[in-house]
Amino acid sequence: MKKNSFEISSGIDWVLVGVYVALVLIGITSIFATTYRDENIIAGFFSLKTDYSKQSLYFLISAVLAVLILLTDSKFFSATANIFYFFGIILLILVFPFHTDVKGTKSIIRFSTFQLQPAELCKIFVNLALAKYLSSVDLNFTKFKSQFIAMVIVLVPAILTIFQNETGLALVYFAFFLVMYREGLPSAILTISFSIALLVVLTLLIDQNILAIILTSLAVLLIFFIRKQIKKSKSILFAIITIWAVCVGIQKYAVPYFFNHVLKPYQVQRIYATVGKDFQVDLEKLSAEDIKKMEGKKKAGNYNVKQSQIAIGAGGFIGKGLLKGTQTRYDFVPEQRTDFIFCTIGEGFGFLGSLVLLSLYLFMVFRIISMAERQRSIFSRAYAYGVASVLLFHIFINIGMTIGIVPVIGIPLPLMSYGGTALITFTVLIFILIRLDADRHMILR
Repeated sequence: MKKNSFEISSGIDWVLVGVYVALVLIGITSIFATTYRDENIIAGFFSLKTDYSKQSLYFLISAVLAVLILLTDSKFFSATANIFYFFGIILLILVFPFHTDVKGTKSIIRFSTFQLQPAELCKIFVNLALAKYLSSVDLNFTKFKSQFIAMVIVLVPAILTIFQNETGLALVYFAFFLVMYREGLPSAILTISFSIALLVVLTLLIDQNILAIILTSLAVLLIFFIRKQIKKSKSILFAIITIWAVCVGIQKYAVPYFFNHVLKPYQVQRIYATVGKDFQVDLEKLSAEDIKKMEGKKKAGNYNVKQSQIAIGAGGFIGKGLLKGTQTRYDFVPEQRTDFIFCTIGEGFGFLGSLVLLSLYLFMVFRIISMAERQRSIFSRAYAYGVASVLLFHIFINIGMTIGIVPVIGIPLPLMSYGGTALITFTVLIFILIRLDADRHMILR
């Protein structure tokens, strides 16, 4: 612990603390606007029966944890990073025998009235462990072995999360690859990853045979234009042919296999709906339960996004005002207090309110990045980039879901969506960073 409680304010970035508090209060207000049902407001906030009173309690718990973190010596987080990581893996494993099935997900452990989602908490532990590894003495991150170990640290909890039917949360872990890139992961790996993602999207939009012809034509044109260089080095020709073969193989065989045998039919359906295409499935190959689930998910997913878009559009420029939105007040948008909380801002406060909220989020992310670059310690810098990457991923995907530009994968909007585990997770992530930044003159390993 620190020497005494009076040192808590020393070096603290109060600007970031202020943005954090503002976002949480906006979140509680949005939950209140969505769930308030004409009860006494003061009694509602103290009853612990309403969602906004429960979220206020989670905020109080988060505030206590924030203070405890600020009173903790920065060395504690680097010293215990690996212990917390293995604790998180154990929690993820314990989910399998002790989980509670909630709306199709098997990632929640229930303790009386409190629900714990280890996949959320593990984002903290992975960030600490990855930062710890990247700051190891004599680490040469240009070697494949070092890069592979870092990837394993990230992918193990991601895979365990996928097996808990939480594909959305599992995808969040891939945000940590941006941390690795900052610390020396070759840009070629990210380029290849984005290229594969683009190829997958093109495979969904364009007929497979036509796309294969396009890829072949591009390869032939490239060979023609660099024929002089190819004469000097045949390895260039070999590389082009190899890349062409891999691309055609991915779009003709790998993508269809992944969509038909790995993803659930309703997940494929959501992805196709996002790119504006219908998914044709052979119903004879599906069980009655799968067909029923698929139809339910399609109806729910399409309905949720449509109603969310209506709510955001109805807000206009300045919005309808607090408690005056029809879409959000009368439950036309399911999950509007959690995954679709952004539509409450859109309808109630319009384009202007949405712009203010997005500005707060972007300011927070850029503030964290600037904090990362002023760190003397690799541990603190890597951890800060981890926080920024996770926040940015959540913000982009969640808001993208509400306006229909990304598939509905069910991840919360940071600091705003209803839920104790999510709020506590983001609070701990941010305040560990604030504590590390306050001691940025120290070199942590």
